[in-house]
Amino acid sequence: MTLILLVVGSYILGNVLTGSIISNFFFKKDIRIEGSGNPGARNAGRVLGKKAFVATFIGDALKGALAIFVAKWLGFGVAVELCALFAVTLGHVYPLFLKFRGGMGVSTFIGGMLAFNPLLFAVFVGLFFVFYPFLKSFTLAGLTAVLLMPILVLAFSYGIPVFIAACLLSLLLLFTHRADLKQKLMPEKG
Repeated sequence: MTLILLVVGSYILGNVLTGSIISNFFFKKDIRIEGSGNPGARNAGRVLGKKAFVATFIGDALKGALAIFVAKWLGFGVAVELCALFAVTLGHVYPLFLKFRGGMGVSTFIGGMLAFNPLLFAVFVGLFFVFYPFLKSFTLAGLTAVLLMPILVLAFSYGIPVFIAACLLSLLLLFTHRADLKQKLMPEKG
């Protein structure tokens, strides 16, 4: 029962979109109809400025961290911690209370992974910096690191359940960025 509450609670927490709150409360705008229409940090920065970008990023990252910390506090194992992170990220990407139109999940993922294992997160960031000079795209370098996350958890001696949870999390982020990937990998001929 506690596990169900953790997963459902994490999903509901994910529904709290920092970008939407900031744009509505401080700017009297609906960020979901401005710019790209995405309530994430990147669009918040584009539409509302750098402070909104930082505040949105931090707010969304804290959701991921909170889901991990609650799972740790309740004494669940690392596989359940990643399931909680999957649930909060899913809630951020597909918020029930906002007609399933949320952000891309990156900030929430980053905050959660930092809380999950700071050293593993440092390696993840290192991979981003290794790939960026070759790919010359923040999106592609970041998503390559996300794609390698399941292999990282194996390298850190986590078991198969954690590997499966990491695969689900990586697939969710890759799926939410499918349009970006298509655009970067198969640019239309002008």
